[in-house]
Amino acid sequence: MNAPDYQTIKGSAEASFTEKKSEFIGYIRHVETDEEAVAFINEIRGVHRKATHNVYAYILRNGSVTRYSDDGEPQGTAGVPVFEVLRKEGLTDVCCVVTRYFGGILLGGGGLVRAYSHSAKIAIDAAEPMIMRSCYPFEITADYNLYGKLTNILPEFEVKITDTRFADNVTISLLCRSSLADALTEKLIDTANGRITVQKGEESFENFA
Repeated sequence: MNAPDYQTIKGSAEASFTEKKSEFIGYIRHVETDEEAVAFINEIRGVHRKATHNVYAYILRNGSVTRYSDDGEPQGTAGVPVFEVLRKEGLTDVCCVVTRYFGGILLGGGGLVRAYSHSAKIAIDAAEPMIMRSCYPFEITADYNLYGKLTNILPEFEVKITDTRFADNVTISLLCRSSLADALTEKLIDTANGRITVQKGEESFENFA
């Protein structure tokens, strides 16, 4: 696989603020398809039927899809700023919807850009980040007297330990980046003089945040 790492968010989050009596509510959700993004947009529209605008932007990794809408705001003052915040934060597989309830005071073009950008940013900040990396799961079983040696080696390979079990032997479950998997296997066997069991699973993308 060795596909590039990517950043996204876990689940969904929201945050709001008020600017010159207009309320802005930013929503963000992890989505992986057009259908999921559209369903999320429609869900927020359903909740906020009386809102003045429900602006959105989304970026999908699969097919490098990007979409955005000003939803009636002056062109370029809403959807694009939201999209630009997602892009600058390096996020993909996310959809952001910003709901606005107009408070009677016009914000002007620059004011709208700032307000929609801020709404997207505070929604992102409220979300749990995920750094997705192409990796292999490993299960390593060895004698207790090797445990110290093994735990000293592992940080070199930027692994993420997911479980450690102490029974007759010690078993460490971990995730290792695809590009380092072969080197890790070699180093483990070398360090343990072969007195170790190393099981490598199927490659996938996992969260290293």
